[in-house]
Amino acid sequence: MGGRPGQAVCKRLFERRGFCVNKIWQTKVIQAADTDISALVEIEKNSPHRFEFFMGLSGDQPICARTAWAYGKAGGSISHALSVYSCQLRQPNQVKTIFEFLKNGFHDISSSLDLYFEDDSVADEKIPFLAYLARILKENSFFPYEPPAGSKLFRNLIAGFMKTYHHVPLNADNIVVFPSRAVAIENALRLFSPRLAVVDEHLTRHLPRPWLTSLVIENTGNDNPSQDILTVIEAPRQSDLMIEVIKKLKPQVVVTGIAHFEAVTSSAFEHLLSITREIGCRLFLDISDNFELSSLPGSSGVLKYLAGTRLPSHAAIICGLVKNRVYSDLEAAFIISEEEAIFKALSKTVELLEGITAPINQYYYGCLFHELLSFQLADRRPSVKRESQKCDSVEMIGFASSAISVLNNSELSINEAENTALIHMDVDQSFLPIPSAVKAAIFESFARQNMADSEIDVTSSIKHFIKRNYGFSTDSSTEFVFADSSLALFNKVVLCCIQEGGTLCFPAGSNGNYVSAAKFLKANIANIPTKCEDGFKLTEKILSEVLNTVNKPWVYISGPTVNPTGLLYNNKEIGNVLSTCAKFGARVVIDTSFSGLEFDSESWGGWDLDGSLSKLSCSANPSFGVSLFGGLSLKMLTGALKFGFLVLNQTPLVDTFHNFPGFSKPHSTVKYAIKKLLGLGEQKSGYFLDGVAEQIRNLRSRSKRLKETLENCGWDVLESCAGVSMVAKPSAYLNKIVKLKKSPKDGGSTENDATYEVKLDDINIREAIFKSTGLCINSSSWTGIPGYCRFTIALEESEFERALDCIIKFKESVPGSL
Repeated sequence: MGGRPGQAVCKRLFERRGFCVNKIWQTKVIQAADTDISALVEIEKNSPHRFEFFMGLSGDQPICARTAWAYGKAGGSISHALSVYSCQLRQPNQVKTIFEFLKNGFHDISSSLDLYFEDDSVADEKIPFLAYLARILKENSFFPYEPPAGSKLFRNLIAGFMKTYHHVPLNADNIVVFPSRAVAIENALRLFSPRLAVVDEHLTRHLPRPWLTSLVIENTGNDNPSQDILTVIEAPRQSDLMIEVIKKLKPQVVVTGIAHFEAVTSSAFEHLLSITREIGCRLFLDISDNFELSSLPGSSGVLKYLAGTRLPSHAAIICGLVKNRVYSDLEAAFIISEEEAIFKALSKTVELLEGITAPINQYYYGCLFHELLSFQLADRRPSVKRESQKCDSVEMIGFASSAISVLNNSELSINEAENTALIHMDVDQSFLPIPSAVKAAIFESFARQNMADSEIDVTSSIKHFIKRNYGFSTDSSTEFVFADSSLALFNKVVLCCIQEGGTLCFPAGSNGNYVSAAKFLKANIANIPTKCEDGFKLTEKILSEVLNTVNKPWVYISGPTVNPTGLLYNNKEIGNVLSTCAKFGARVVIDTSFSGLEFDSESWGGWDLDGSLSKLSCSANPSFGVSLFGGLSLKMLTGALKFGFLVLNQTPLVDTFHNFPGFSKPHSTVKYAIKKLLGLGEQKSGYFLDGVAEQIRNLRSRSKRLKETLENCGWDVLESCAGVSMVAKPSAYLNKIVKLKKSPKDGGSTENDATYEVKLDDINIREAIFKSTGLCINSSSWTGIPGYCRFTIALEESEFERALDCIIKFKESVPGSL
């Protein structure tokens, strides 16, 4: 190669594209006297780049083009280097996959790709993942539905790793995935709600502060049982000290790790199992610090034990995945239990409190597991027969009765059937095609190296976003909080409400998952009636009647787009609602998660919250305030990325919020991608906005088609004008009798056609449609609107067509429905 750009630059060109470079030979060549290098001088003048020349053939100190030009004009002889390099492409198949993706319409981000790594182990992790991500983005127009327990593929990979490397025979239904270890621990504790829990001192940092400051160890008779105080006592990780604390305090739940020097053998684990079983205590053992994603993992006493003995029913294993070499702080976690009841309860708990773990995190660690499993030869040895630990009949703390009540009565997504053909019109996710700008942002965020802090600081972008979209201003005292999901942030706001002794007021016609989550967290809840003629939106009159009877009200509002109805609050309507809340000193929590996809934004007009709030500044009760939260997955059509934001303007509320630090924060790659997309939106980039506009047109068309299909099949439809959902009343089906085939859990079998009859109402019609057609919707139990069910429309195209066919098929299966 001719080295005018400089030897280092030439070498770097190859290294950035994945080549290992070795210089074999080099010489210098006299620059021809008739060669004009003035163009290179101009480049140096207008850029920081410097070219590389030498004075004569013997000069060994490089000079820039400007100096070389002047020296040559003065009669001097200049030369440049000529080098021969040996270049070997590292992981050629994966690198080829990456560049095939980039040349297919993503040339703009190729400059962000840097495949040079000083550490081969980093390259061995990052290049296969980038190739996998490129293949996923190239081959898939959308990210598919995954159950709340975690991607079935990811859980199978974890189970495969455990079986192959540690000889622990697990399957996907023994594993529940969480966003982080801290989230997994808090969710498990909330599920059991023990009066007293002992937690390893290394694992308490993200637990709610009230748990760590209360001290109600014994029921003295003076305690108010309705308080449900959960007390956490910190204890040392060293097993003999932990066991001594357990013996003395007799907690109902223990969460601990294993000290490093005790992790090699299983004796410490066995002692913990024995003492916790003896006193009737649940044990959650954390193996994160000793769990290695390696082809030569170190010895683990816990996993050695599980290879030969089934995990007892009172114990579960927690593992946080953070030990990767490439993306620091990119986290996922999982809990292992061999009890079906624990698996199901934890799956429902994570759905209520977190939604789903970010798919992109599961993809990354799934890729690592896959690489490790591909490295291994298939194990053809017969499985070792495991022992079952002898268990004495000791009474063990079960799930909290309040938690079980909520989990049993909440209308969560249907995941029990192994039928992969289910059509999910019952989840708040988008399965629409992902615009190329979004794919580019996702890939670039993972391809980049050495991101600057300014490139991942999304605060200013969110400030502009909420000002532009909702007319909501912030100042230096405003607190911005970012999390993996808006649902997680909402739940922390619910805990703030509980901490302040408030009552959370939901309008009838609110997101059913949010209402169930608030119940699970044991919040005081008040229902605000709404009327069909008002589009099931809040009005001043009804809101005043309810707030007049509520102490310390907190009012939840889904807006501008209401989930589930798909209707909009206009600026006047939200102004009236805020004025009413101000009179009663209510804290207002506005959920913008389902907004940004208005079918006719020009006629709607948008919001000016600043204008509404400025009129109330003098007359408002001091406790009145407005907090705004939301997510960008629907608005940005990101699919695999999860990002939520919360904006707090009241100092007391900010202080209360920080008592509940246990939520998973978005990774730097997510913040980079979100900042990039928000920037494209602010610049009104056609590259991005055209894709969003196309999806909005698609949603509008689908909304009309669904409305027509439902009405033709005997449903009364409330026409939506934004978002991804709509509600309808099954008027033609009420009180009709339908025959349904019994499933195994109903006492049927796969070998017979046993049926049973059901008299349809606005709640059991969900199960009837599911069993008859495989279509999953939400009933009036979820919507909170008597008589009205919910349908989401952001499905993949062929799935939406199948959904319409299922609605027609169900009509045909109900005698006399029309």
